[in-house]
Amino acid sequence: MEKSMYMMMIEKSKTYNRITKKVVEEHVANIRKLDDEGKLEICGVFKGYPGVAGMYILKVESREEAKELCDGEPLVAGGYATYKLIEFFAANRENNYLL
Repeated sequence: MEKSMYMMMIEKSKTYNRITKKVVEEHVANIRKLDDEGKLEICGVFKGYPGVAGMYILKVESREEAKELCDGEPLVAGGYATYKLIEFFAANRENNYLL
């Protein structure tokens, strides 16, 4: 069974500017863990989009698994951010760009 992809849009909460170095280190450790487990397709930050911190594209077995990973993200668990979870379909040459 092919894994599904989900985009986690990370949105800043009112306490986002209070993030500590420890939380940032936990956030980066979480990214590394997801990558090591093959669950992270890509991630990055957004510049110039007020209220939006960044995103992950997760490659997982189910929406429930994606939600569990998003809830465990240290920025979310610590109350510094919220997220929107959106199913993502990659368009590419192999799938004829979803035609």
